[in-house]
Amino acid sequence: METPGQPKEQSFEQRIPDGDDRLRRVCSDCGFVDYENPKVVVGAVATWGDKILLCRRAIEPRVGYWTLPAGYLEVQESAIDGACREAWEEARAKLDIDQLLAVYAIPRISQIQLIYRARLVSPDVSAGPETQELDLFAWDDIPWNDIAFPSVHWALNDFYAVRDLTSFAPRSNPIGETGDM
Repeated sequence: METPGQPKEQSFEQRIPDGDDRLRRVCSDCGFVDYENPKVVVGAVATWGDKILLCRRAIEPRVGYWTLPAGYLEVQESAIDGACREAWEEARAKLDIDQLLAVYAIPRISQIQLIYRARLVSPDVSAGPETQELDLFAWDDIPWNDIAFPSVHWALNDFYAVRDLTSFAPRSNPIGETGDM
């Protein structure tokens, strides 16, 4: 029974909508299709001079492992604004975004990752609530065996490959790589 002033609760079923080719959640009352789409992650390889900012994760997954400042894009937020927000939340870092470094697809977890190349506005950084500690690493000092995710390895290596270029095409997953751990 409907309560006056309250919207009617929708009833969803799994079916292939007309003109589609895959199973979707469809409202059995009105036909609304509730599309499930990948999550967008935004982040940056941020540098101060020749050092790269890395954050040791204080949250799951991969607590205690090193990562780039990155996280989920918010609704009605630009990708660049999201990357800057994530750098602030995780490292209290302000960024000067240079350009898009890479677009990675991680189908296993339905993620698209947009990683930018950026410079820190200041070396004054500190751990945010999702970060145990952080540091600025010279290339040879990066804790490679303690990197949280395959895409962080990719981004670091892609950054290194274009570090001296003023312009380049965005990179993507290494051939054959899907981000499975």
